[in-house]
Amino acid sequence: MNYNIVDPEEINKKELMEYWGYRGIIGTVKYYLRLMWYIILDTLARHSPHPGLAVFFHRLRGTKIGKHVYIGPNVVIDFLYPERVEIDDYVSIGMNTMIFAHANPTNSIELKLNFYPRIVKKTRIKKGVWIAPGCIILPGVTIGENSVIGAGSVVTKDVPPYTVVAGNPAKVIKQLTPHSKS
Repeated sequence: MNYNIVDPEEINKKELMEYWGYRGIIGTVKYYLRLMWYIILDTLARHSPHPGLAVFFHRLRGTKIGKHVYIGPNVVIDFLYPERVEIDDYVSIGMNTMIFAHANPTNSIELKLNFYPRIVKKTRIKKGVWIAPGCIILPGVTIGENSVIGAGSVVTKDVPPYTVVAGNPAKVIKQLTPHSKS
């Protein structure tokens, strides 16, 4: 990446164009069209009157979403890297939750170049997870099967299966005991 550019917006554009494999004038046009497409689908998903439509629009954006998934109103799934978020079957995500697959100090060149370069990591929510309203899931986190994330929690690291976490940062509250199938 050539960081001789002093315009932070240009650095961000170049990083995304490289990630998406876009080059030149045609690539720039594709870049802006893709951003517009993401804005339309994201807006439709976040303001959808039915959770099934929210799932549909997030899938169109590239998010991998399993069966029987509930996505509440105003849920944000990473705007630029939706394909890096995976949500397994039987997951419930409460309203106003944010799920990220990237972090980027967008306009501070000093932070971006010397301390916090853009990171892009897969974020995974496994089968049966319940995420209560208002949570923030940071990039690279995996939430284990049948875990519960308490309302307003900020999840900064992996959550083991069958675990209840809550707080900022989220900490283990208790372990759940799986019931055997009879």
